[in-house]
Amino acid sequence: MTAILFLAQRATAFVLALAVAVHLGTILYAVRGGVTAAEILGRTHGNIVFALFYGLFVVAVAIHAPIGLRNILHEWTTWRGRSLDLALALFSIVLLTLGMRAVFAVYTA
Repeated sequence: MTAILFLAQRATAFVLALAVAVHLGTILYAVRGGVTAAEILGRTHGNIVFALFYGLFVVAVAIHAPIGLRNILHEWTTWRGRSLDLALALFSIVLLTLGMRAVFAVYTA
């Protein structure tokens, strides 16, 4: 189990590094170009590339963050076992649900 979590953490870190770089680059481009929030929503509405990119971003976060938090809690507290794993699985589901709702909301706005 630990090896699988280790590999999942590293694989999602790679995806997140690329996604964050693209995301920040897009923000810088938009800010320098004077693009408004309304224009951004106009460009992302119905854009499948946007939805797929940010959907992948959300999935990577929903996997990566709970594994990292699990490692921190395991190292800094006495919380161990099934209850820790279940709590962080729930946290992952919350991140995934909220993130996908945001992607869907912007895509269909």
